Parts: sequence; structure tokens; C-alpha cells
Amino acid sequence: MNFSEKKSVTLATRSGDGVHDDNNIVLVIHGGAGTMSKETSTPAQRRAYKVALSNALKAGYAVLHDGGEAMDAAVAAVSVMEDNPLFNAGKGAVFNTAGKNELEASVMLSKSPSSHPAIPESRRGAALTLLTRTRNPSKLARTIYLHPELVDHAFISGSTAEKIGERLGEELVDPSYFFTEQRWREHRRGLGLPEEPIPNPTNGDYSESRRSADLIDLRDPEHQSNGVRTAVPSCVSNKNSGYPDLPLDSFPTGTVGAVALDVRGCIAAVTSTGGRTNKLPGRIGDTPLMGAGFWAEEWEHNGGDLRRSGQWMLLPSWLREMWDRFHGQSSDATREKTGKSAVGVSGTGDGDYFIRQSTASTLARRMQLAGESVEEASKQVVQDLFSDGGIGGVIALDNRGNVAMPLNCPGMYRGVVRADGIPKVAIFDDDVLEEIDND
Repeated sequence: MNFSEKKSVTLATRSGDGVHDDNNIVLVIHGGAGTMSKETSTPAQRRAYKVALSNALKAGYAVLHDGGEAMDAAVAAVSVMEDNPLFNAGKGAVFNTAGKNELEASVMLSKSPSSHPAIPESRRGAALTLLTRTRNPSKLARTIYLHPELVDHAFISGSTAEKIGERLGEELVDPSYFFTEQRWREHRRGLGLPEEPIPNPTNGDYSESRRSADLIDLRDPEHQSNGVRTAVPSCVSNKNSGYPDLPLDSFPTGTVGAVALDVRGCIAAVTSTGGRTNKLPGRIGDTPLMGAGFWAEEWEHNGGDLRRSGQWMLLPSWLREMWDRFHGQSSDATREKTGKSAVGVSGTGDGDYFIRQSTASTLARRMQLAGESVEEASKQVVQDLFSDGGIGGVIALDNRGNVAMPLNCPGMYRGVVRADGIPKVAIFDDDVLEEIDND
């Protein structure tokens, strides 16, 4: 890839142009995007990530295959990654400048889940930030969304969200749970501070002592998480430093996310993150901001001219010009298109740029108002990020099962599984999606 030409790569898979049916369940995931290098990575590292992605896909697919809700499938996939220290979410969350972990998560649906018909369509989703004790932020976001009688807000933070979650059965942990040696070393190195001695995570200020037995050791292939092996094989030790090879994405800014399409045609997007390495305390990223780092929506095609609607003058001039250009050249069949469309989006990368550009909702608007496909719209918003200096990527899924996974950087952990139940994953920008044998 020639980054000076500001290109992005799109890996897309299509299910055809037909309407959604029971055999069209789809789950697409990402585990973060960044500056990982194929040349400096080891086969063991690459396999660790691919197996972890495959396990997340299998967890979400099991829900979809049994006729479950898209939201539950997406949460199942994301929670597997939250429990794996390879990813910047949950257990593997990065530290802020104060040496603390502040987590974020969100969930959004294209329409209300059929299992909870009382939830109004207008609720749309729930977003959380500044969490310090929630083991699985994605599960808490789901729980908050399902209880509008307790939280009627779209966005809530900190101890209030966690206390409500605890009342509803969500697991809270001591903040030391989120301590991992690799993220701590990144934190200290990024601030120009000594990496050693490694602190005892049970000491709240992380200021003294050597490594404790509680720390995750990526050299241990038997590391368990919720009774499920996290598939971190033995890595080649870094002989110069005396500790295992770091994760591929040192100093990550990314997230983990999943977008699922269920048998009822509902799309759900779930995203979770530890944020940016050495972010300022209290910094809020794009993961909990609707329209920036995540989005899900369903809309009706009216088959008419948008110019005749009340929305026309509310659109920015560039979008009106694009509409005129597209519809001036399109066929009558395209202009008179009717029916419903839907899309779900989860982003990863430098969240500040996603916020400034409202990346996720802009993708949906390009599809709705400019008539672009999910692949076209996804590729364009990722290119726009790069034009302003933002690196990252998105995963997007429409209600016909079309998937897009564009990125503008060296790599993005990603994968997809369809009705056949075969997970396919990739890491680097030039990788082809492949099935992984994780026996």
C-alpha cells in the first residue's frame, strides 16, 4: 500500500442482491486497527490473533445459528475479545497517563429486538464511558439498553452505570484485574519512564513491587478466561528484554467490535475499548459516541425525489451535489427504489478523527442519500479519515448481508462468519480472509 497516495483497502464479501432470509445470518468483527507490522511479527503472534478472532466469531455464530438476537450475538463475540489480553478492551485495556484503566462500550440496533418488544424503536442504543470495574463493558451496555425504566439516557458514565449494572447482575472486578505487564510497559515507555520494576497490580497506585502471579503471561499457552482457552500460544521471548513479545499493535488506539445480522433482519453493532494509550484521565473517545465510532439504522426508501422532502435543505451542499450527480445518471429503477435498508457500523483507530467526522453515521447517510453501496460508503469514509491524518478502519454490514472491512493503515484484526458457520479472518492490509484450524 502506498500511504502517500492516501488509499484504503476494502475487503468485501457479498451475499447477493436479494432480500434478507433465514439463511443470511452474518457476523463481522474487528479487534482493532493500527501500525502492526507483518515483517516484524512472528508466526506465533499472528496465529494467536487469528485463533482469538476465530473463537470470537464462533461464539457469536452460535447465538445466530440458534435463532438468537443480533445484539446477543455481537455481545457474545465482543466479550470473548474483552476477556483476551491481546486486545485493547476489557482485560487487555491500555492505561491513561495516570496509570489507570478507563473503559468504554456501546450497543446500537437498527430496530428493537423481538425478544424485548416493549423497548421503543426510538431508544436505538446505549453507550458507556469511564468504567473502571466492569469486567465486560459490552455486556453492561446491553443490560443498560434493555432497562430503559432504570436508565432512560443514551449515554452514561462511571460509577453510576456500574452500580446499576451490579444491581442487574453484571460482574464488577477490582481495578487490578485490568493490569497486564505488556500494557503497563507500553504506558511507561510512552511517557519516557522506566519500565521496571513491574508493580504489583493489587497495589492501587501500581507504584512498587515486582510482577505478581496475577499478571497475564503471554508465554503461557494454558491461560484460561471464563473457562475458555484464549488461544495465546507460546511466543518467542525477547532475549533483550526478558519478557514475551509484545502484542502486534504496541501503543494501540483501537477497539474491538462486532456487527451482526439475525434471522429477523435486525442489525446490531457492539463496540468496546480501553481507549488510547496514555490518554488524559477522563478523555472520552468515539466508542461511546453515537454516529462517531458506531451506528445502526434502518430506513424506508420512499421511491421519490429527496428534493421534495423536508430534509433537502438540511443537507450539506456537498451531499446535495452528490445526490444530483448520482440521480441525474441513474436509471428509473434506481430512482424509484422502495423497501427498507439497514446498516450497522463499528469503527476502530484514532477516535478523535472519527468524532470530528461523525464517521459511522456519515457512512449510513452516504448509503441512504447518495445511493452508495455499503462497500462504497465504507471505503470513502475511511479515505476521508486518512485525508485528515486519522488512521483506522471500519466494519460495516447491511441487511442484505453485504460486508465491508476497509482500512487505511497496515493492519486491522478482522473476520466474518456466515450461515455456513466457517469463520474467516485476516490481520494485515493485504491479507485474504482465511479459515483457521485452531485445534
